[in-house]
Amino acid sequence: MNKTINTVAITGGTHGNELTGVYLIKHWQSQPQEVARSSFTPELHIANPAATQEVRRYVDQDLNRQFNIADLADPQLAGCEQQRAKALNTLLGPKEGPRVDFVIDMHTTTANMGMSLVFNSNHPLVIGMAFYIKQKMPNANLFYSPTDRLEDNFLRSMGRFGGLVIEVGPISQGLLNYQVYADTRTAVMHALDYLELYNVEAPPEVPKAMTGYRFIEKIPFPTNDQGEITGMIHPVLQGQDYQPIDPGDPLFITLTGETIVYQGVDTVYGAFINEAAYYDRNIGLSLMEKVDISYPTDSLDSTS
Repeated sequence: MNKTINTVAITGGTHGNELTGVYLIKHWQSQPQEVARSSFTPELHIANPAATQEVRRYVDQDLNRQFNIADLADPQLAGCEQQRAKALNTLLGPKEGPRVDFVIDMHTTTANMGMSLVFNSNHPLVIGMAFYIKQKMPNANLFYSPTDRLEDNFLRSMGRFGGLVIEVGPISQGLLNYQVYADTRTAVMHALDYLELYNVEAPPEVPKAMTGYRFIEKIPFPTNDQGEITGMIHPVLQGQDYQPIDPGDPLFITLTGETIVYQGVDTVYGAFINEAAYYDRNIGLSLMEKVDISYPTDSLDSTS
């Protein structure tokens, strides 16, 4: 038995108003046999219990931006979520040599993104898992944003091999929806099955490459000199996540009815379009490029 994976953290409630992950954790706490596998130990964690108790995204700061290794070591960062990140670093880490091997972090979005598998690593274990899930759930989108694990500030980076964010929408904040719940549950089961197959037999066969989307930049709403939003997502763009945006296509419409168009020179693709959680930073959408993601041939036993 290969036994590269010994411990897997399954997390929900990283954002306290995303109830799907919270209630799946509660379900699996009462039905642990559903996530049990023979070759590794799953752990179930409510990542942000303070925000979950209040059914709000965060208390002081977004928890899913607090896991940069320098921030974890900074005692001056003492807000609620900054302290919680340090506690999770003790529980799951330390980040520079984590106790847990992999993190599966469950999220939802108000944007029309369907099933999105969000990962930042070029490691074959991470890419292989994403490819495996997409084979099982062909409508899933691969959202790829390569980042050094130690510099990544997401909770998913707390695993020795990194981790995977399972993001499903659209769903309003603070609500449950059975289809979103069921799809998230199914994706987690496939993720666990992939790790089990790798440990017990061999990495499952996956394609050498799959098409996905790589993050380019976040596009802010139009604002005035006081930083107040003066426009909104244009109606033709609303709900069009993962659809092409060509030069000259509408992005925003102002409060006075003026259309603001995309001024780039290349076709791009939108994600997190009109995401409610990003209004605190005046972010209207993210832009991505369509890419072919290759399955690497490096050793699965390497964590580099």
